[in-house]
Amino acid sequence: MDPDVRHNRAFWEADSDAYQQLHGDALSESPLAWGVWRIPEAEVRALGDVTGRDVLELGCGAAQWASALYDRGARATGLDVSWRQLEHARERSEAPVPLVQASAEQLPFAPRSFDVVFCDHGALSFCDPRRTIPAVAQVLRPGGLLAFCVTHPLVYLTWNERKEKQSRRLHRGYDDLGRMRLGEEGTIDWVLPAGDWVRLLRSNGLEIEDLLELRAPKGATTTYEDFVPYKWARRWPAEQIWRVRRRA
Repeated sequence: MDPDVRHNRAFWEADSDAYQQLHGDALSESPLAWGVWRIPEAEVRALGDVTGRDVLELGCGAAQWASALYDRGARATGLDVSWRQLEHARERSEAPVPLVQASAEQLPFAPRSFDVVFCDHGALSFCDPRRTIPAVAQVLRPGGLLAFCVTHPLVYLTWNERKEKQSRRLHRGYDDLGRMRLGEEGTIDWVLPAGDWVRLLRSNGLEIEDLLELRAPKGATTTYEDFVPYKWARRWPAEQIWRVRRRA
């Protein structure tokens, strides 16, 4: 296993109980919603109709998304690198969603197994996209959809590490993006500039349909209070959703 994947797996094994205690109920109450501000899929329309579709969630955590999509008629599967996160999924849901422990960099599925692959701040944040995107492209069927929500690069560029707070100024250069590690105890994150995403996606046979840059809705609240301040997220996008499709 890649050392970065091993590091993140250890983090989530240790942190999953606290994570689900803090966020699990909110995720279960509004499972079909994107990002820290829980913007409804009914508004975003990133996935579309999943009825009768084979759907894979990367970095599913307690599988709130996957379970809700099963209830909407999808043949949903959840994948997570953390065994403890998958235990929470079994405890929280009665939906018969298959749960797989694996890294998204090495997907244990046959080629062309899924119509839709997606993640919401999941594996595409914590795995090297140069390995994950080719793996996803392989398991997608021709015409299949990949939709993923990740942190916007602006969040990392404007983070004042010395003061440990979000700012309105740039504190990093654009070339600093890529493999990011903020502090010794946290996760290793992957943050790509838009141009790098475009080239990586297209080189793996994925055509871009949309890029949604998400700002916090008016009056929104979140359990992720350590992400970015609400006032900051009202002015600038803190998250982005890519919607791409495998060439037919």
